[in-house]
Amino acid sequence: MAEYIVKVEEGRPAGDGKPSAGPVYRCIYAKDGLLEIPEGMESPWDFFSESVKKIANNRMLGRRQITEGKAGSYVWLNYEEVYNSALRIGSAIRTRGVNPGDRCGIYGSNSPEWIIAMQACSSQAITYVPLYETLGPNAVEFIINHAEVSIAFVQESKIPAIFKCLERCNTHLKTIVSFGKISSKQKEEAEKLYVTCFSWEEFALLGDLDTQLPPKQKTNVCTIMYTSGTTGEPKGVILNNAAIIAEVLSIDQMLIETDKVGTCEDTYFSFLPLAHVYDQIIETYCIYRGCSIGFWQGDIRYLIDDLLELKPTIFSGVPRVYDKIYTGIMEKISAGGAIRKTLFEFAYNYKLKNLLKGLRQDEAAPLLDKLVFDKIKQGFGGKVRIMFSGAAPLPKHVEEFLRVTCCCVLSQGYGLTESCGGCFTSIANVMSMMGTVGVPITTIEARLESVPELGYDALADVPRGEICLRGKTLFSGYHKRQDLTDDLLVDGWFHTGDIGELQHDGTMKIIDRKKNIFKLSQGEYVAVESLESTYSRCPLVTSIWVYGNSFESFLVAIVVPEKKALEDWAVQNHQDGDFKSLCNNIKARKFVLEALNSTAKKHQLRGFEMLKAVHLEPIPFDFERDLITPTFKLKRPQLLKHYKDCIDQLYNEAKGPKV
Repeated sequence: MAEYIVKVEEGRPAGDGKPSAGPVYRCIYAKDGLLEIPEGMESPWDFFSESVKKIANNRMLGRRQITEGKAGSYVWLNYEEVYNSALRIGSAIRTRGVNPGDRCGIYGSNSPEWIIAMQACSSQAITYVPLYETLGPNAVEFIINHAEVSIAFVQESKIPAIFKCLERCNTHLKTIVSFGKISSKQKEEAEKLYVTCFSWEEFALLGDLDTQLPPKQKTNVCTIMYTSGTTGEPKGVILNNAAIIAEVLSIDQMLIETDKVGTCEDTYFSFLPLAHVYDQIIETYCIYRGCSIGFWQGDIRYLIDDLLELKPTIFSGVPRVYDKIYTGIMEKISAGGAIRKTLFEFAYNYKLKNLLKGLRQDEAAPLLDKLVFDKIKQGFGGKVRIMFSGAAPLPKHVEEFLRVTCCCVLSQGYGLTESCGGCFTSIANVMSMMGTVGVPITTIEARLESVPELGYDALADVPRGEICLRGKTLFSGYHKRQDLTDDLLVDGWFHTGDIGELQHDGTMKIIDRKKNIFKLSQGEYVAVESLESTYSRCPLVTSIWVYGNSFESFLVAIVVPEKKALEDWAVQNHQDGDFKSLCNNIKARKFVLEALNSTAKKHQLRGFEMLKAVHLEPIPFDFERDLITPTFKLKRPQLLKHYKDCIDQLYNEAKGPKV
């Protein structure tokens, strides 16, 4: 085993009511010990204040200037301006009776104000708590009360949402600060509930630059991040200063060893939600290295326009974003005629072959990069040198496509809020890591634990089991939920709930979620997330939820079809009606079912993994109906509740009339 990992502890057999566990591994770059935080570094505030000393005039936070409803060029605040603003806002927070260790909410889309509020909290050792409504109905109210948030910074457009729940969460919440303006009517409304509101400018006037900052410690709680999970109430993940510092330094160490660190020449495109740990860690890394951060406008329609205007060098995405980019490019190539398609395929295969031989990204096919792939690179602004992918495993065909065509290094990682973001990462320019999430980062040790009831053995020739983590970038527990903490943190090991398969070179492949595996009535186990990933490759599908249970012998699915593909089929087959009525058309359902099972056969799924019936759903799975998490993962219990009658009908249909 293992070019890229080292064994630091042997596996253990099953015993004392515990399942067997595989050996403990570390990354090769941490073979002599996990990363240590340098002496004197106590808080992420140190990253920022050090960067200000070195590059006070470097541009730091940028947003597009809007003139008469039109977005112009990016306008920037430099490091010193942001630092002074954070000091002033931090000092103002203290005037409201909010002290070190108290909780401050931040509610809004990515913007300079979001980062300034975050840094203001860090300067005063106040714990910041991201608020966001996509965790489900009443989530904002729940988080404010559960975390005892006493002050909240709120984007102007989100103020009505806060006001809706204000009378139910004003026990602790006493101050609201708008990212922009606030009306006198809103102020009066809040005053009736004993809450004081400020515009951003008014609040800044309460603060002072000449302020004494409190001492900070690595053990201070930096943030409480609420995460949905796929069931129950949101859980507050406690991350202390040490975990965030170590995570940022580990990203730096991995880039030093394998590629090129961030510099003040780099620009990052901020559009993934800052309320999630993934983007927040990347932006904190950018601040540590003095990079510039340009924000999108917050509207998906203008995302590409923002990207082209900013021309970033560092880009972070999630599989859903990359999948859409892949589909869009492939459609353009198919529509471009036979000659262009043949040229593209030749260039693609030539470069892929060279990458697989071990050539670096910039050496594999420089001429073809200029002639064929440059258009794709220009789609990201033309300057991207490194792409990160996280939040969920990236489908292998999409990862290969991006590595070949985007003319930059792609690093796929895996992590959870509880692991402070990435805990595994693939290594730049190592093509053999494709289809895996790489190796543990330099702050983490990992092992697999057997799941005997599902047939996963961590001590087998091909080790499979639940991924367990130990190390310096783990959470400190769930806020006010010791019961949940004790369930998942056992003997220092965090049980992720993800099923991994250890590859011969030491990389990890995510094969499913422990909770997303069920048994059919004939005893066959179904890894449903893996099936959905395969079925999603069918061009007729936008989203799919596959369902089965131990009382039935076969699978059914709810499918959100690709609108244009279904409408094209209708024209060719002389079927009338709008998209909604087509979804109820029996012939259309049969057509989609056949296409899905054809995809299944192509990818060698087994007989019991085929679908027997599908329901076509015209409305995409959404947050409003609580059917998906903020990272677009399916909420299975909620989907079952919502589509229960549908599922029963599919089973009755597929079984045929009872004799």
